[in-house]
Amino acid sequence: MSSDSMVPSAAEAESAASASGRLLVLYASQTGNAMDAAERVGREAERGGCPAVDVLSMDSFDPSRLPSERFVVFVVSTTGQGNPPDSMKVWRFFIHLIISSCLDCLLGWISRQGFWRYLLRKDLGAQWLEGVRHAVFGLGDSGYQKYNFAAKKLDRRLSHLGAEQVVEIGLGDDQHSSGYEGALDPWLLSMWKSLNETNPALLPRVSDINDPNLSTLGDPKVHVIYYSSNEVPQDSILSEPNKIINSARSMSPALQFHDDGGPPYMLQMVTNQRLTKEGSDRDVRHFELEDPSSAISYKTGDALEILPSQNPSAVDAFIERCNLDPDCYITIQAKSGDKISKGSVVSSLMDRIKLKTFVALTMDIASASPRRYFFEVMSFFATAEHEKKRLQEFASPEGRDDLYQYNQKESRTVLEVLNDFPSVQMPFEWLVQLTPPLKKRAFSISSSPLAHPNEIHLTVSIVSWLTPFGRTRRGLCSNWLAGLDPSKDNLIPCWIHQGSLPPPHPSVPLVLIGPGTGCAPFRAFVEERAAQTAAEPTAPVLFFFGCRNQDNDFLYKDFWLTHAQDEGVLSSKKGGGLFVAFSRDQPQKVYVQHKIKEQSARVWNLLLTGAAVYIAGSSTKMPADVTAALEDIICKEHGVIKEEASKWLRDLERVGRFNIETWS
Repeated sequence: MSSDSMVPSAAEAESAASASGRLLVLYASQTGNAMDAAERVGREAERGGCPAVDVLSMDSFDPSRLPSERFVVFVVSTTGQGNPPDSMKVWRFFIHLIISSCLDCLLGWISRQGFWRYLLRKDLGAQWLEGVRHAVFGLGDSGYQKYNFAAKKLDRRLSHLGAEQVVEIGLGDDQHSSGYEGALDPWLLSMWKSLNETNPALLPRVSDINDPNLSTLGDPKVHVIYYSSNEVPQDSILSEPNKIINSARSMSPALQFHDDGGPPYMLQMVTNQRLTKEGSDRDVRHFELEDPSSAISYKTGDALEILPSQNPSAVDAFIERCNLDPDCYITIQAKSGDKISKGSVVSSLMDRIKLKTFVALTMDIASASPRRYFFEVMSFFATAEHEKKRLQEFASPEGRDDLYQYNQKESRTVLEVLNDFPSVQMPFEWLVQLTPPLKKRAFSISSSPLAHPNEIHLTVSIVSWLTPFGRTRRGLCSNWLAGLDPSKDNLIPCWIHQGSLPPPHPSVPLVLIGPGTGCAPFRAFVEERAAQTAAEPTAPVLFFFGCRNQDNDFLYKDFWLTHAQDEGVLSSKKGGGLFVAFSRDQPQKVYVQHKIKEQSARVWNLLLTGAAVYIAGSSTKMPADVTAALEDIICKEHGVIKEEASKWLRDLERVGRFNIETWS
């Protein structure tokens, strides 16, 4: 199976496409889940005897070659508010081609301008993909309103272009008790059956696919080269933190298409303040960060991404458990087929880096749970028979629910899993490939650059929970931030990205809805509008906030009340308003949607004057409940039926006046 991240040459593509026995698997992944699922499709196809299988990232495949394919499987994740992952977009592959100095590939890419954009070209007719059989599997989270939006759009577009479905679209759901695999397992069974009926030569050993006795382990996709410390020239050892981070994360195969290089900012925390009442069961903090050496450039509505630090003792324990040398240096190269790819992204621009540093900066060994394939690979290295048997059960479709209870439900970490199976000694190459990557965490910025130049404020809930077996689990990034002491040196690796909430023009009226930490971006909006008011006329702002208790978790209470008084941005004199729902302060629970409906006329009047609606907060029920409340207002005030009210909001969204940013 080829899982090369480079574009195949024209000759290779034409040769492969000419054979009716080729199965092409294209994935678009943001965090690695879609890539894992796609590689599983490839492994099972090989086990079924498929003559040629290629698994490629979508941004490394020329979409103009799709009509020459016969069988294509797409595995697509949905990110944020229904957005496609980066590898379905444009710029990642552009950067990759510049790095690899592949001029022919670069020119080809410029002509393609990205996979999804290419498929949307108007000159592609309804017969463009005639003769192509396709299957689409999406990975999403039903807690979000635009559940599996990217996969659904892709499936519809492929059908519009003449491709024929092999099987109905599969929709993986993070909310399922077994995660996305709860839908992937039966979907794959249906797809293999359908493909075999369509073209028996494609899968001559289709019955072998789910035979555990025929499972074999191939080679890892990476090659690790080790150097002793005295083999590394001292002048080649990186010392600047951002360069070390860039070197380590650029070397990681799991991050090669999903990382932004070294952090442009190394920020110092100067304020760490608890916003919720001491003793309450929720700990929400206000953090203030600044750059001691350079200016910070950002806009309201932007998000700050942070790379958290792992506990050094956990890193040491992982290295000891795996019998690794913490002081040796390594480089990592991607394999292409059976050969080492000398020009791959994973091996270019690389300085030798200390193994311990690589583990700490790229491999999430003490917070993320391993995926099912991790257990399958472990089974090949278990020397104790009872451990091998249990690992094989976990890796089987029949053992999926048991694995879910042991692994996902308990938030079991890689280090804990390895300790639970002491006879397993996995080679470091497999650990590099299969350990979940250490991800950056994104937070809505809760300050305005006009009010706080060269500062970034964050509003962060410190995450902890109990597992079914009563074990306390803690969110890696939030707890690390909470433990930082502003009076001591602390450098936080940071990236700034455009968020889902575009900054409004001062003349646009605003309806802001942000319960809990959803208030974070709107604190920035209100600060910004207050600063703008001093220089030019501004439009009214209505803000709806919600929390459990007025005394325990009314976040930024004094801030909101100050801006709601006198000539403040939220004051009635300015046409604004502050409306707060305390859900637990009375027998009947009151939420933001109830407060919105109480202000039906005011909300409608602002909408009629061109107001923009912004919603931020938890992705569970809140966005749907708030949207339903707005639809009720439109029905009541505008005298229309529900369907027309829904269309009214969709039209607002289309022109950028209805924006949602949610998180799980």
